[in-house]
Amino acid sequence: MARTRGVVAATTGMLGLSTTRRAAVLALVVCALALTVAVPLRNFVAQRQELAAVTKQQQALAAEVEELSKERARLSDPAEVAAQARTRLGYVLPGEVPYVVQLPSGPDLTGAGEAGAGMPWYRQLWREVAEGSR
Repeated sequence: MARTRGVVAATTGMLGLSTTRRAAVLALVVCALALTVAVPLRNFVAQRQELAAVTKQQQALAAEVEELSKERARLSDPAEVAAQARTRLGYVLPGEVPYVVQLPSGPDLTGAGEAGAGMPWYRQLWREVAEGSR
């Protein structure tokens, strides 16, 4: 009987568990550790991606601010403002005579019977408005 007890103790191994049970406990511990680490790791990766996106957006906004600052400095010059008013708005200085050059329109390629054929509705409407004012 003493010999039987020694054989059982030798085959059961550490803590009285068989090799299969030890492997199952080890697998359970590894799974528990993996599940414990998975959620914080996922949050960490998501936050890193969000940080990279925000950094990229911040750099783009900084470049836009730089560009707008240069434009503001350029437009603070009164000569530039006057030049923009002349080109964009057609302003003239007192005493100047403004001239508006209008080029003649090309020949009317559409016949009278084909008025509006193949032309979008908004162009046809504009043509009717322009012809009605003459």
